[in-house]
Amino acid sequence: MPFRKMARHFGDSLSPHQTVLSYHDITLTYEDIRALKSDWLTDNAEGGSHWSLLLVSAIDGVAFHYDSLGGGNYQEARLATQKMSEILGRGPLRFLNLEDTPQQENGSDCGVFVCILMRHLLVKRLLSANARQKVSMSMANKLIDSQGGRKEMLKIIDSFRKEGERRRSYV
Repeated sequence: MPFRKMARHFGDSLSPHQTVLSYHDITLTYEDIRALKSDWLTDNAEGGSHWSLLLVSAIDGVAFHYDSLGGGNYQEARLATQKMSEILGRGPLRFLNLEDTPQQENGSDCGVFVCILMRHLLVKRLLSANARQKVSMSMANKLIDSQGGRKEMLKIIDSFRKEGERRRSYV
């Protein structure tokens, strides 16, 4: 049965904790899929669950902070940078709060923004650069499609599910 059809009928026969996909030591449950379809990777800044991205370059000694909800996690990111400095044991990391980070338009997209920003920085910037080339870590003028990001995450999950089924069928 195609994943999309199966996902529509999750409530009919699956319990929230029933495994939908298992990959090594990661288990994805019906409850996870339901959360992704509605409002997965959400924030609640007042409740302390707002997500922002702190990308640390140990080689350059810099921590880049991307916050899609203004300065919601500024202090937490500075504190995390100080702790990372201690863990790395090579002097203080320079903290850069990137104020040109694209901003979310609602209170439920911060986790999606973190995933999309990280993928963009990794795939489009860091992994595509020459070793000697300087890489811009600015996200100025980057447009974020959070709905498209959610759909892409579901497609990735579905492809892993299909791959898992294919591998199990050969065992």
